[in-house]
Amino acid sequence: MGIKAIVSILLMVSLCAATFVTQGVAQMQTPPMIPGLFPIGLPIDLVKCWSSLFNVEGCVLEISKSIFSGKFENVEAACCKAFSALDANCWPQMFPLNPFFPPLLKNNCARIVPNSPTHN
Repeated sequence: MGIKAIVSILLMVSLCAATFVTQGVAQMQTPPMIPGLFPIGLPIDLVKCWSSLFNVEGCVLEISKSIFSGKFENVEAACCKAFSALDANCWPQMFPLNPFFPPLLKNNCARIVPNSPTHN
């Protein structure tokens, strides 16, 4: 074997080792913690996000129908009030496949319930 072949093999082995070590170190790192609390950056509690909608009778069904049909006229005022009161940080977790839906529904709810804030 020539010097070039040995250097090439040595270079390839060192690159593979560096790649695997980097991946292993990344998996071993833990997220920063506040003592006695959850890790920083923990996702929004989906139960808390959905609970206000489940408290209004038929609201989740109305929203589901509007997601699939694209029609917002069946969403009632009580459901609009509950949806408008949701924290905007809940939306990406509640509607991960359609990020445009929450602002559309909120803008429509602003027409149904005049005092509800529009999405900024």
